[in-house]
Amino acid sequence: MMRDEDEGDSVMRRYWWILAAGVGLVWLLFQLESMLMPFFAGMIIAYLGDPLADRFEAWGASRPLAASGVFLLLLLIVSLALLILIPLLIHQLRQLSQVVPNVFAWVQTVLAPQLQEWTGYDVTPELGGIQSVLAEHWQQAGGTAAQVLTRVGRSGVAFIGWITYVALIPVVAFYLLLDWDRLIENIRNLLPRPWEPDASRLAKRCDEVLAAFLRGQLLVMLCLGLIYALGLTLLGVRFGLLIGLMSGLASIVPFLGFIVGISVALIVAFFQEGSWLILLGVVAVFGLGQVVESVVLQPKLLGDKIGLHPVAVIFAVLAGGNLFGFTGVLLALPAAAVIMVLLRELNERYKNSTLYDAARDGSRDEESQ
Repeated sequence: MMRDEDEGDSVMRRYWWILAAGVGLVWLLFQLESMLMPFFAGMIIAYLGDPLADRFEAWGASRPLAASGVFLLLLLIVSLALLILIPLLIHQLRQLSQVVPNVFAWVQTVLAPQLQEWTGYDVTPELGGIQSVLAEHWQQAGGTAAQVLTRVGRSGVAFIGWITYVALIPVVAFYLLLDWDRLIENIRNLLPRPWEPDASRLAKRCDEVLAAFLRGQLLVMLCLGLIYALGLTLLGVRFGLLIGLMSGLASIVPFLGFIVGISVALIVAFFQEGSWLILLGVVAVFGLGQVVESVVLQPKLLGDKIGLHPVAVIFAVLAGGNLFGFTGVLLALPAAAVIMVLLRELNERYKNSTLYDAARDGSRDEESQ
């Protein structure tokens, strides 16, 4: 009897040590938040590139050669994308700044009088207030940006630190990709042997969810962005590339990219042409994107492994950003996916426990009485 009590105390002490270690790890993350961004960004890149490196190894390449091939391929894709997209985006942003005043003028001269005729309410003062507030904040933003650039220019140490953090991302990603399989195996070997089967099973489930979400959702966002941008550009809608990329990024939350993209595209097309034909074309482009997503992209790239609710995605991103800044945004969705897997595991264990059966039997007894 005493032996059982000693074993129970030992287990409790072990759990308390694990809890203390977890609290200490969270405290350390808070203290080092400002320097963790390149390491977490590199970790995500290495995780995304590991399957391709494994494929190269299966074809006969060594791990250093496979990691180098993946790294060079990713670097080439990112460089080409930046060289092509950045000049186009800057050009369209400049055009957008010229169009916004025309939109306000149309609202004040056409829409506001029509609304006043229908409702008897004059919205012109409110529109003037909105326009003045936007102009004020635009000027403040410009002044703030100028101040930031001035401070960065004066503070060579801060500028060098920022450049160092950005430059560290590919370095960290390459070395993690090079030793990824070895690191995973070392972590598995460090686990206590009684915990290893359950930990490996949970890690595999987490990997399935993360792989489906990170790799699958990124590909879905990319494909939708290309479909929307190409379709709007072929229709002749101004800012088609900008709207398409914005819609693709917003597609991280289901239907948000569609709602935002089609709303903005319809407004732009209406002010540009004003004809029903181009408006129907915009609807057709976004309808095609939704059909491709639901019929091809979702089943092939995502399947039913994710299960992250859109509200959970929004909450995770906002909470991560508030807690750890940009580093928290990087970690938000992987952490949410892991927490979801753990909650599912707890739910399964609860439903298989005697507590759940006792509660269910008690409710049946009450119903029979």
